[in-house]
Amino acid sequence: MTVISVMFRAAGAAAIAAAMLMPPALAQNIKIGVVTTYSGPLASPGVEMDKGLSLYFDLHKKDLPPGVTVELIRRDDTNNPDTGKRVAQELITRDQVQFLCGAVYSPIAGAIAPLAGEAKVPFVIMNAAGSSITRISPFVVRDSFTLWQVSSPMGQWAAKNGIKEAYTAVSDYAPGIDAEGGFKKGFEDNGGKVVGSVRFPLGNPDFVPFLQRVKDAKPQALFIFVPAGPQSTQMIKAFNDLGLKQAGIKLITTQDLVVDSELPNMGDIPLGVVDSGTYTISADRPANKTFLDAWKKAYGESPIPDFVAADSWDGMAMIFDAIKKTGGKGTGDQMMAIMSNYKTNDSPRGSFSIDPATRDVVQNIYIARVEKKNGKLANVPFSSVPNVKDIWKELNPPK
Repeated sequence: MTVISVMFRAAGAAAIAAAMLMPPALAQNIKIGVVTTYSGPLASPGVEMDKGLSLYFDLHKKDLPPGVTVELIRRDDTNNPDTGKRVAQELITRDQVQFLCGAVYSPIAGAIAPLAGEAKVPFVIMNAAGSSITRISPFVVRDSFTLWQVSSPMGQWAAKNGIKEAYTAVSDYAPGIDAEGGFKKGFEDNGGKVVGSVRFPLGNPDFVPFLQRVKDAKPQALFIFVPAGPQSTQMIKAFNDLGLKQAGIKLITTQDLVVDSELPNMGDIPLGVVDSGTYTISADRPANKTFLDAWKKAYGESPIPDFVAADSWDGMAMIFDAIKKTGGKGTGDQMMAIMSNYKTNDSPRGSFSIDPATRDVVQNIYIARVEKKNGKLANVPFSSVPNVKDIWKELNPPK
C-alpha cells in the first residue's frame, strides 16, 4: 500500500468520524442534481435510471433526520457530452446542488467529472461503465459496474467451458473497447484465442455488414457488446436474420445485450444465450423482492426494471446514507469519504462495497443463461464470481 493510499484512508476515517459527531441540521434542504438521458433514441436506460433512483427517493425520504429535506433537480443531457457538461455546470452554479448523480453514458460522465472536482460536489455515477472515469476526479464515485469488471468473467467462463476460439463485436466507444479488452483478457488467460474483432459506430449502426464478417470467419463463439436498450434488440434480430446461430456460432455477451427490460421485444431468439452481469430480476433474494414489489406498486408491470434501475436505486441509497450520517450538513469532502467507504448487504443485486482506493464498486458477477421462467424470458443465474474489482485498474495502476 502506498503512503498516499494510507493517508487517504486515514483522512477518510477522520472525516467520517467528524461527520458522525455533527448535530442534526435545522431546516436543512439538500439538493441533488440528476443528469441523465431523457430524450432521443437511446433514452430508455435514462428512463430506467430515473425510475430507479426516484423510487428509492420516494420510499425513503421519510427516513432522513428531523429537519432535513431532499430535493431532486432533473436535467436532460440528450446523450450529448456538451449538453451534459452545460446542465451539470448550471446545477452546480445556479441551483447550488450538494450532489450530482446519474450519467447513463460514459462520454457524459467524463464531461461532468472535472466539474465535480472543481466544485467539490460529489458525483455518483449510476451507470456509465468506462473504467477510467473515476480517475478524472476524486469527487467521482461509482456504484454500478465497469465493462472490464463484467466482461472478463465472461471470458473466463467461456474458456473454461469448451470454447476455444471466439470473435468479438463491440460498439466503438470507451465501454465497448473496455468490454472487448476485458473479455479478451479473461478468455486468453484461460487458454482461449480471439480470432478476430470488429467495432461498429455507436450512433444508428447497421449491424448486418459487421456480423456478415463474423459469419464468414466461422468462429466457435461470438462475444457482443452494445449499450443496453433498443440497440440490444436490433443486434439480436440481426444475429438471427443472418443465421449465425444456425451456422453453429454460439452467442455470449454481457448483461447489456439481453437486458431484462428488452427481453420481451426479442421473441425467443435469445434463448440459451449466456451472459455476465450484476443484476437480474429473476434473482431470489429478499432485497430484490422488496425492490420488485415496490417497483410494481409504483409503475405497474411495464417497464420491467433492469440493472440500470437497480444500480440507480443503490446509488440513491448511498447518497441518503451520507446525508443521514452527516445530519445533512457534511461538506463535499465528508460526503465523499462516507460514500467511498460504503458497504451494504441490502441491495437488490446482493452485497457490494466501494473500494476507497479507487472509489469504484466491488461486487459479485453473475453468469446467467436466458431461459423461459413462468412463460417469460429471463436471465437465470447459474454461477457467480464473488467480490470482483475493476480489473482494468489492477492492470493499469496510477502513474
